[in-house]
Amino acid sequence: MAPSQRKQSSEPCVIPGGFTALSLKFKADSTTCHTVCVKEHRVRAEKNSRRPLDRTLFALNIPPYCSEDVVRELFSQFGPIQSVELREKPGTTDPKESKLSKYFTPAQKEGFRVGYIVFKNSSSVAAAKSHPTDTPLVVSTDERPVRTGLQKWVHQYSQSLVQPDKLQEVVDSFMQEYDKKKEEESERLKKEAEQQEEDGEGWVTVTRAKRGTKARPHSEVANQKALQKEDRKKKRKELLNFYTWQHRHTQREHIAELRRKFEEDKQRIAVLRAQRKFRPY
Repeated sequence: MAPSQRKQSSEPCVIPGGFTALSLKFKADSTTCHTVCVKEHRVRAEKNSRRPLDRTLFALNIPPYCSEDVVRELFSQFGPIQSVELREKPGTTDPKESKLSKYFTPAQKEGFRVGYIVFKNSSSVAAAKSHPTDTPLVVSTDERPVRTGLQKWVHQYSQSLVQPDKLQEVVDSFMQEYDKKKEEESERLKKEAEQQEEDGEGWVTVTRAKRGTKARPHSEVANQKALQKEDRKKKRKELLNFYTWQHRHTQREHIAELRRKFEEDKQRIAVLRAQRKFRPY
């Protein structure tokens, strides 16, 4: 992948926003050009060692047929490249991003993307920005052809086929890492439980738990109070005598309560009569 053989006589095309417009041709004999906008990556809020401010080139409007390897070959003429990163939209990298296998990650969408090209030397960024616009970068050459159309689709389909033995190896390694993390978590919880000290008055020293872990009740009394509080909340949310069946149920309970009190009164009167202390007047 090399630039066109025409003489580099013109100046670089600088557009608003500090971007430099680079012309891109798919083949040397192509009649149309594609424009890629590049500028030096300077985001001071981003504290990431993967994108050093003095050696990173930010590129916009990268076409879908340009993979990371193709972008590396295109910009390698400006100097040795350390890394190439293509994303759907600009943004900071997440250091906590899960490192899953390709079998468990969704396929990337095909479309125009942005790129971060990290050079090994800071002078390479200036060389890329000063590249003349009338000297296009050629994507596909005889030495390094780029697949398109049916060739690209057939290659993608062959790469999407999963070998059972390789998939089994990935699953086994993932489960081993998962079991190891679970064992470490159980050991940590066990050590925290052993570190809790109880004094003579019954107080328990509880360490602060991590987010996502359920706090343990301090005692049985605290557990009962929590349950009573939940019951009171549920009763406040209930609509009394809103439905017909609720009204009937309330009436039946009221009648049953009256009958129970009547029977208690009869028993009390019978006891007083037996004790000969019944004086109705």
